[in-house]
Amino acid sequence: MIPIAVVVCVLGGWCAIYLADTLLKSSNSLKASYEDWLLTYGLSISPFHIRWQTAVFNRQFYNWGRWKPRFLYLWFSIGMVFGIVAMFGSVILLGKTLMQTLTQMLTEAPKAQNDRMLQVVVPGVNLPVSQLTYFFAAILISGVIHEVGHGVAAIREQVRFNGFGIFIFIVYPGAFVDLFTTHLQLISPVQQLRIFCAGVWHNFVLGVASFIVLLLLPAILFPFYYTGVGALVTEVAEDSPANGPRGLFVGDLVTNLQDCPVYSVEDWNSCLEDISEKSQVGYCISAATLQQLSFPARVYRRLDGTVECCSNNSLTDICFSYSNKLDSHLYACLPARKVIEASKVCRTNMDCQKDSVPSFCVTPSLENQTRLIRVKHPPHIDMLYVGHPMHLQYTVSLSSFVPRQNFLSIDVPVVIETFCKYLISLSGALAVINAVPCFALDGQWILNSFLEATLSPLVVEKQSRELVGFLILLAGSALLAANVALGLWMVTAR
Repeated sequence: MIPIAVVVCVLGGWCAIYLADTLLKSSNSLKASYEDWLLTYGLSISPFHIRWQTAVFNRQFYNWGRWKPRFLYLWFSIGMVFGIVAMFGSVILLGKTLMQTLTQMLTEAPKAQNDRMLQVVVPGVNLPVSQLTYFFAAILISGVIHEVGHGVAAIREQVRFNGFGIFIFIVYPGAFVDLFTTHLQLISPVQQLRIFCAGVWHNFVLGVASFIVLLLLPAILFPFYYTGVGALVTEVAEDSPANGPRGLFVGDLVTNLQDCPVYSVEDWNSCLEDISEKSQVGYCISAATLQQLSFPARVYRRLDGTVECCSNNSLTDICFSYSNKLDSHLYACLPARKVIEASKVCRTNMDCQKDSVPSFCVTPSLENQTRLIRVKHPPHIDMLYVGHPMHLQYTVSLSSFVPRQNFLSIDVPVVIETFCKYLISLSGALAVINAVPCFALDGQWILNSFLEATLSPLVVEKQSRELVGFLILLAGSALLAANVALGLWMVTAR
């Protein structure tokens, strides 16, 4: 559910703004000056919506729209083709997402949510509060680039440009351009398509540019940061199991998880996923050491069927299982660090029989999904983690970039990397959603112009073409509404 505090703050803030606006407009003494002030600064206020418009940037837009006409013609013609393809592709993508959502609802499969390409994002619910700055900044930049595309394309097609503006709807920022509607209606459908498709085209280009920056980030930051040596710890959550005297600290460089080498954050994630999917590894220990370290303990089964043999409430001892030639189910309560340190990992006793010394492969007997993981972060002593691997992944933040000098911040690459990822995700989502043939979105105008350009020779009557467009828009709107409604329910109500 959405946190009550968030709902109260948002509703309370908007109620205060709308109440103040209503009181000022109803005041005989302040109404005229207040409305003049709103008009001077291009402000307008309505429930859950604040809008600001200005003509300050008009000259800049006209300069862009008149720069290299042939290049802009080619640029927006490519954008027109992309926009038409995106319109059809967005319908397919929304249909697939809806089917995945319905399947997840019916099968109660939690993993299906990660497979969906489009997900509803609710700040404070499935978006961490710490990421809100990235989220809103990426939305605003994506919206501005989107509208710049419309504005420049309109000027290129000789449509009058009235102004540019920014708005806030509930908590989401956005941008818009004001074009002269009469001019839009007078130009050809193909010219209209270049204008209407320019927004989603620019969002696509922004996403590709962000992806290229993300891809080239190691080369861009090479003079200041090096990569390929491990995963650098940038933050450890207070409630993280890795937080403690022998845990991980900011600035530690993780090089191994068990016998899985870690050269980057991607390796860290893949190693943890691999550890989670596979059974617990064991550790080689000599028969003499096993006899020396083990002590008598009562063996009993946990509720999930696994075996426990340590009953001394110790935080350092763990129950290990092993087998010999006589018995395949033996258990011993052993000090974990003494067993694991300087030991190689194994799966069976055969992995430990390289020397003449009799040895066993002892495996931690833990609850289902729980793993014992040895984390190497030299020069510190190895961290021994007991728990679900994903808890370690979610509560420890890392970076692949290691500063070459001590005065360089470890956070700069993380900020750039995270912001690029948000730009790729949100700018791409904005392109997909706006391309949907739905009322009040770019897809509505793209569809109408596309039908005018393609159906005019086949369907002579304009009313028939408008009817076809209306039915398609109705279906597209229903598809988008269903995705949003079910997506919100999945995020907030479950």
